[in-house]
Amino acid sequence: MPGSDDDLDLLIGAAHAAAEVATRYVGGVLDIVDKPGGAGPVTAADLAVNAVLEERLRGARPGYGWLSEESPDDADRLTREAGFIIDPIDGTRSFIEGSDAWAHSLAVVRGGQVTAAVVFLPLKDRMYTARTGGGAALNRRAIRRSGRADPEGATVLAARPAFDAQHWRGIGAPRVTRHHRPSLAYRLSLVAEGRFDAMLTLRDSWEWDIAAGALILSEAGAVVTDRAGAPLLFNKVWPQARGVLAGTPSVHAALLAGLRPDDAQADET
Repeated sequence: MPGSDDDLDLLIGAAHAAAEVATRYVGGVLDIVDKPGGAGPVTAADLAVNAVLEERLRGARPGYGWLSEESPDDADRLTREAGFIIDPIDGTRSFIEGSDAWAHSLAVVRGGQVTAAVVFLPLKDRMYTARTGGGAALNRRAIRRSGRADPEGATVLAARPAFDAQHWRGIGAPRVTRHHRPSLAYRLSLVAEGRFDAMLTLRDSWEWDIAAGALILSEAGAVVTDRAGAPLLFNKVWPQARGVLAGTPSVHAALLAGLRPDDAQADET
């Protein structure tokens, strides 16, 4: 079976192919449909990118399982030694609005762990990559999380409701500087790059949003867990994590210590 190097090369090529498809839809007809159950919008671009990724990736690795936001889930993926976890366009709302902050998020998982990952923002020309034991890179140059040790004043990517007082112990949320980006995969990658010290989402997070970014973060030296501090596992029967908390070791530890363990889900995006 191919190793993580071969898988990463495959993901990089597939991400470029996805970008060629997606960018043809920019400024054009998107045929937007709302998914059932308030799951958000889907466009013709999402479906077209999903199709080209499935053809390219599954064609190259027919023995791998498949989990994608835009494909019906198939329990057969649970029986495979390896699998793809894909978000054709992470940040669909941004794509619809004409923003450039959307991404293709592609990952390979083995035994519950991501072994190769790509997050590509074609309109920003930013390709984040990682493989197990190989470090993380942005446009082929090595990246590393920030060196911040003092959590006071740290820069944190999070939705505003995540810092409401009811989610925090004692006197409330820590004194940090909050920022936001619409794509969860991009948020994870920005922390890996060291442009921000941490990121936090309190909502249950779909695996396709976070799988690639999780490996990029860990290979960049960041600590990444769910909101309760547990390790992230992938290709689960129900493919969600209980939120995500990632950052430099000291900032991650401070945020984790401040969160209420029994907190109800935040209404955030």
